[in-house]
Parts: sequence; C-alpha cells; structure tokens
Amino acid sequence: MKIINVKETSVIGTAHKVDVRKLYDYDNAQVMHITLQAGEAVKPHITPVDVFFYILEGTVDVRVGDETIAVEKDNLVESPKGIVHCLSNNTQHFARILVVKSPKPTTSTKLL
Repeated sequence: MKIINVKETSVIGTAHKVDVRKLYDYDNAQVMHITLQAGEAVKPHITPVDVFFYILEGTVDVRVGDETIAVEKDNLVESPKGIVHCLSNNTQHFARILVVKSPKPTTSTKLL
C-alpha cells in the first residue's frame, strides 16, 4: 500500500505561482492538490483532457467556459477537455482543491 501525505510532498513550479503538489501521476490519471491563499488564482487555461475539481476547504470561484460560480467545500465541478477553466480565491481565507485530470495529459496545457 502506498500512502502519500500532501504535507510531505514538494510544491511544484507552475506558471500559476501558487501551491500545487502532485499526488498521483500515472497514465490513467493525474491528481494535484492546490492551496490558494486569499486573493490567489490559477490563471485561465485549457487542458487537453477532462478535469474535475473537488473543493476540500473554503470557497472557490470556479470558471468553466463562460460560467463562473462560487463553489463551497464538499462539491465537485466537472470541466470537459478543450474548455477554458480557472480557479480564484476571492475570500479572506485559504482554500484547498483536489484536481484530477483523466487520462494524464500527453500534450501541454494552453495558458491564456
């Protein structure tokens, strides 16, 4: 059994310049843990695979396509491949999000 503790994983460098930690990285899927401090955001981008966001803690403004909704913890948001999406923390508290990409992308994400 393999157990991965998010606090023991390293922050990876991304263009978004926020706390992103890779928890799972195999051909069938990729899982990231993102912590957004107050005012931080993941920039608009398009992924070549389906993605879902599960809000672990806090409230996050989630944009998928032309729609942006404030999503509270314990909710999952789907984002189909090829559609712009982004995450913003417009609260005074930190937020944590689990991001799952399936399958693992084989081409680059397009940052807008």
